[in-house]
Amino acid sequence: MIKINIAIDGPSGAGKSSISKLVAQALGYIYIDTGAMYRAIGYFMIKNNIDIMDETEVCRQLDKCQLSFNAINHICLNGDDVEASIRTPNASRAASQVATYKQVREKCVAQQKEIAAAQGYVLDGRDIGSVVLPDAPLKIFLTASSEVRALRRYNQNKEKGIMCDYEDVLKEVIERDKQDTQREQSPLI
Repeated sequence: MIKINIAIDGPSGAGKSSISKLVAQALGYIYIDTGAMYRAIGYFMIKNNIDIMDETEVCRQLDKCQLSFNAINHICLNGDDVEASIRTPNASRAASQVATYKQVREKCVAQQKEIAAAQGYVLDGRDIGSVVLPDAPLKIFLTASSEVRALRRYNQNKEKGIMCDYEDVLKEVIERDKQDTQREQSPLI
């Protein structure tokens, strides 16, 4: 059977990762969480006290961020599995900011294209169908209302023991949507 690549795009909290993992498992494909790459870069900047609002400094530090996926498909930063560390609200906010920078996007997109060149991948993100895999034979745009996505994120946080307020999560979802759809580099479309 010939393998293809599948692109799944949509806003934060729509369930892209959940669906992508199920599709990859059902087809025997490999799932790549492209958002984890931006989260890992954001996490690196926070961990090293780099001001994420300073695009010049963030881009200057990029060479210190070697990204890879390990055998269990966790994101690794400079060889260390950082999957748990990047799933915090702070890492999420940092990812959203650094993902607006052209040089950061170029680094991640190039690596994503290189990975997917082998075929048989399910990639999810904000610009997979439009930028990373524009010729993918199957493209899905998955979405839900801001309220539903905020409730999903709120419940995920509670399950992880992260205390939060639903209204705050809703505000973050709405702000993330605005940032993702209005950014100059590879906006969510």
